[in-house]
Amino acid sequence: MSRVIALVGSLRAASITRRLAETATSVAPEGVEVVIHEGLGDLPFYNEDIDTPESVASLDTVTALRAAVQDADAVLLLTPEYNGTIPAVLKNAIDWLSRPYGSGAISTKPTAVISSSPSSNGARWAKEDTEKAARIAGASVLDDVDLAIGGVVAAIDGGHPRDNSQIAADIAEVVTALTRAKLVDA
Repeated sequence: MSRVIALVGSLRAASITRRLAETATSVAPEGVEVVIHEGLGDLPFYNEDIDTPESVASLDTVTALRAAVQDADAVLLLTPEYNGTIPAVLKNAIDWLSRPYGSGAISTKPTAVISSSPSSNGARWAKEDTEKAARIAGASVLDDVDLAIGGVVAAIDGGHPRDNSQIAADIAEVVTALTRAKLVDA
C-alpha cells in the first residue's frame, strides 16, 4: 500500500481546500491511502533557536508532522491563495519539513501541489510559490502535474468537490501521478 500525506493550507474546518483533500482520500486508486495530516495550525512558527534535538523532542506537533511525512511515500500540498501567495500555515509546515537542511522529512519526496481559488486565476501564484518553497526544501516536485482549480466556488455550487466529476477525476490523476513517481523512485 502506498501512502500519500496531504497537507492542507487552510485552517477552516469546512474550507474548500480541506474538501479538496477529502476528495483526494475518496478518489485514490486501489492500493493508495491518502491521509490528511491534522495539526498544522498548532505548529509553532519555525525558529532555528527551537529547532534543536532537545527542543523538538518536546514539540509534539513538529515531531508528528516530520514523522508523518517521513513515513509517507509522497506528499500532496493543497493551497488556497492568500493575498497573492501561499498561506502562512503551509509555508511554516514546509519550513519545519525542510530541516535539517539536506535531509529534512520532505527531502526527495515526490510532491504535487493542488491550488484553488474562487477567481479564474485558480490560485496560480500560490501554486507557483508553494512549488518553489517545496523544491527549495528538497522535495521532488512533479513537473508534469498541474492542477489549479479556478472558479472553484461556482464549479462545486455549494456541494462537495468529490461530487464534481471533472474535479474528482483531476484530483485522482494527481494522486495517481504521485503513486507512479513513488514507484519510479523505489
